[in-house]
Amino acid sequence: MRLFRAGDGSKWNRWCLRYAAAVCLLVSPVRADDACPPSCICARDSGTVTCRDGGDTEVPGDIPEWTTTLILKGRNISTLQRGAFAGNGTELEMTTLSLSHNEIQVIEPHAFLGLSRLHSLDLSHNRLKSVSAGAFHGLLELRSLYLNHTVLPPAATQLTNALDTRSLRNLRRLELAGNRLQSIPLVRLEIYDLHTLVLINNSIVSVDSENVTNLYQQRRVRVYLSLNPFRCTCELEAFYFWLKNSSQCPDAGHLLCSEPEAKRGLPVEGLRGDDVDCMNENLEAVSYVFLGIVLALIGVVFLMVLYLNRGGIKRWLNNLREACRDQMEVYHYRYEQDSDPRLANVAV
Repeated sequence: MRLFRAGDGSKWNRWCLRYAAAVCLLVSPVRADDACPPSCICARDSGTVTCRDGGDTEVPGDIPEWTTTLILKGRNISTLQRGAFAGNGTELEMTTLSLSHNEIQVIEPHAFLGLSRLHSLDLSHNRLKSVSAGAFHGLLELRSLYLNHTVLPPAATQLTNALDTRSLRNLRRLELAGNRLQSIPLVRLEIYDLHTLVLINNSIVSVDSENVTNLYQQRRVRVYLSLNPFRCTCELEAFYFWLKNSSQCPDAGHLLCSEPEAKRGLPVEGLRGDDVDCMNENLEAVSYVFLGIVLALIGVVFLMVLYLNRGGIKRWLNNLREACRDQMEVYHYRYEQDSDPRLANVAV
């Protein structure tokens, strides 16, 4: 019978422990926070979860807790419901969220609940018809918000209220290109930490004096406004002088007039001060009004003179008529004499 040597027992124990650990790894269930949502691709090393071109109508409810970047694209998510990203009931570490090209039409209040660490949110190329006033509530760390080619006219008026929130006080970049906006949808620029505001390719015809004053006060912000149909009239005066005296519009050289017809295609920067001078325009209007008043007074005086001298004018007209009648009778008498054949024979 073979006897064990002194070291054999310890080797046997180590081997058993290794075998038991391997069995435990094989039979133990996968942790829930490591699972990847269906139809998505997960890269834990980079913290990225990508879900593309699916038929899902809701945000995946089993987003891993380690996710720092979530990309949802080509889905059919018509509504972002309240707490759409808080399905697992925990606070996510997500810093980047891309929701472009998802046919999103409605954003309900507190839709981004549980994303307090979010830095970048991209909602471009959707079809927003309704944006709740509390849509962006809780995004205290948001730095960049992209809403390019996504806001439809029904939601344009609601967007101002949605953006007017203290939750976006750390917002530095806001992009609103291609939304047919007619004005800057920010009432109070001082509540943000904006450095870049992109309003390219909208329907802005003028920037009112209140917004110009806000821009003067927020010197750090850079506003991009090219491809807007500016109406180069007196209403553009405050904006014109801001454009000339400030460097806050990097694409100022690409701003063109669309109205009036005489100035179509001209650079806004290339206009003269007289072209947008409200004082001259008002004086010209006042001069036309004054001329009209003077002509009206002259007409009234003329009518009064006629009225006061109506008796003399009547006698003058009667005398003129009698004179014309006498003259016509003389011509008639001469005509009768010239046409009498007897008189003609006597003359021969």
